[in-house]
Amino acid sequence: MAKRTLVTAALPYANGPLHLGHLAGAYLPADLYVRYKRLKGEDVLFICGSDEHGVPITLAADKEGITPADVVEKFHNINKKAFAELGISFDYFGRTSSEAHHKTSQDFFKTLHEKNVFVEKSQDQLYDPKADMFLPDRYVRGTCPSCGYEEAYGDQCEKCGTSLSPTDLKNPTSVITGEKPEFRQTNHWFLPLNDFQQWLEEWIDSRKNWKGNVLGQCKSWLNEGLNERAVTRDLNWGVPVPLPGTEGKVLYVWFDAPIGYISATKEWAEQQGNPDRWKTYWQDEETELIHFIGKDNIVFHCIMFPAMLKAHGDFVLPENVPANEFLNLEGRKLSTSRGWAVWLHEYLEDFEPDLLRYVLAINLPETRDSDFSWSDFQSRVNSELADILGNFIFRTQSFLNRYFDGTIPELVNPTERDTEVLNAIAEYRDEIGKLYDGFSLKEAVLQSMNLARLGNKYFTEMEPWHLRKSDMERCGTVLHVCAQLTAALATVFSPILPSKMAVLRKELNLPDTDWNNISSTLLEAGHKIQKGTILFNKIEDETIEAQVRRLKERAGEQPASDIPELKETATFEDFMKIDLRSAEVLTAEPVPKSDKLLKLEVDIGLEKRTVLAGVAQQYKPEELIGKKVCVVANLKPRKMMGVKSQGMVLMAEDTDENLYPITTEAPVGSIIK
Repeated sequence: MAKRTLVTAALPYANGPLHLGHLAGAYLPADLYVRYKRLKGEDVLFICGSDEHGVPITLAADKEGITPADVVEKFHNINKKAFAELGISFDYFGRTSSEAHHKTSQDFFKTLHEKNVFVEKSQDQLYDPKADMFLPDRYVRGTCPSCGYEEAYGDQCEKCGTSLSPTDLKNPTSVITGEKPEFRQTNHWFLPLNDFQQWLEEWIDSRKNWKGNVLGQCKSWLNEGLNERAVTRDLNWGVPVPLPGTEGKVLYVWFDAPIGYISATKEWAEQQGNPDRWKTYWQDEETELIHFIGKDNIVFHCIMFPAMLKAHGDFVLPENVPANEFLNLEGRKLSTSRGWAVWLHEYLEDFEPDLLRYVLAINLPETRDSDFSWSDFQSRVNSELADILGNFIFRTQSFLNRYFDGTIPELVNPTERDTEVLNAIAEYRDEIGKLYDGFSLKEAVLQSMNLARLGNKYFTEMEPWHLRKSDMERCGTVLHVCAQLTAALATVFSPILPSKMAVLRKELNLPDTDWNNISSTLLEAGHKIQKGTILFNKIEDETIEAQVRRLKERAGEQPASDIPELKETATFEDFMKIDLRSAEVLTAEPVPKSDKLLKLEVDIGLEKRTVLAGVAQQYKPEELIGKKVCVVANLKPRKMMGVKSQGMVLMAEDTDENLYPITTEAPVGSIIK
């Protein structure tokens, strides 16, 4: 085991408030893991901070008519407060606009520059003469060269998922002025990732116990072959390039943001009164570096940042990157632009933080996208937190206070069942610990609740309400067993429900307990406890209905006027030109470097074909395999992302842009009329 662990959580953009998807993706999983590590008495440091550079910040500032500094100040404070109220226990939460971060990033850049790591070259980039500035990717809109979507941005087409550069767009226009930009030459520095290809392949192959989704995305990029990537850009907001004659150029946010982990650790060390202590966590090989992120950050943390660290040479490399998939909301993908989101600061106005921590933790999107719904939130709070965990704890405390004066009774002549339940405490402790250590956090939470289920079942089986009338000694033994379970739960649930378990430990007069000391002897006979309280109140239907109503109202649930109008009239002859066939999906796999496309092999009866479908954000490949779908079989082939698509799978699209395959029970190859 390593001497210490450095845990980072992806730096959230300070261009808007946090929502449930952010919490489930990186911050709650990291906090569960860190709290468990601390309970084990290990040396663990938890670092995060606001990512305050990049085009999304400047776009938000332009939209509101304020400065980028105003934007980041506002949302840094909102998000930092929400994290604190939710119990996300960062040791330090920094920001990339700080002086320490600018210096750390510039020093990092200069080290690589002095080692001749970068490639410097001139290139043509789009320039807006009216705004007198070069246009970064999100400042350019135009027609996607792959699918023809006319509102594609200069970094990615949101319609088909193709990764783009501003110069790839047809008919580009400036987002600022609406003018057509011109080409001008500008000088930039590039990180030649291709020089690190072999090392990255060997290094990633050497990683142990990495999740399949992480390895799959990494190997997809490596198989495609790595290219040079710009580390500087023309922009006025960011970390200035620390070289002469580079005014108006800043470090690309993908380059400076992960360095924020290092600069925040430096600021933490300064705060501790030991400025050099950061080196222990970043430069000592006996430190394990763990990055908690969402799947959209995998490439940056598993390929680009490791290449940067390797090139520099003075830092430890990531030991693991347990990336999560995405969280959907009420069966739809989260959309901040459409208002389809639950903001953390708004949630905290109506509910206690621990309720959300539990519901998200038991449903983490660890291996596939998961879904949050208000009905499931209510169900889990009522049936699991209140009826299982809370019910067992309150019944135990109530019986001890009412019939034993708040004193833990002796364990007298325990039965085989008593011993079995007491022994289960250590067994659950060890099993849950292994799950935390292996980053199976969702299963760890499930097993924690199973320990509470065991307590509830035991209490009901033993019927202490009858025993108190006929055999108080036996009743005392049963309550002794229940008290030990309650004490164990107070520690087992501490990573998940920190606020509630702090209340319970106080009521039990139980000092903070090391994870390894969780056992069947936490409370000695004669130990006094306080009167217990109801830890979890049930949530009424009206409360949930109000939340659903607010969500739908903010999203502007589609009135009929939002339904797209019918297209112009087509003739019967037009329709007859289309050859629609019943087809079966034989295989499905992601398209490298595309967030939206899946590559399908379909059997149309006459032959097997490759068809691309833009549904990767809504469906896992395995969810489509075996489906019988409707395919346009005589569509002219189109090449996207280097793959030729030989048809189109028919989809229904609602006004939220959710896609639904049109399925059929007809035999493969059947003509659809």
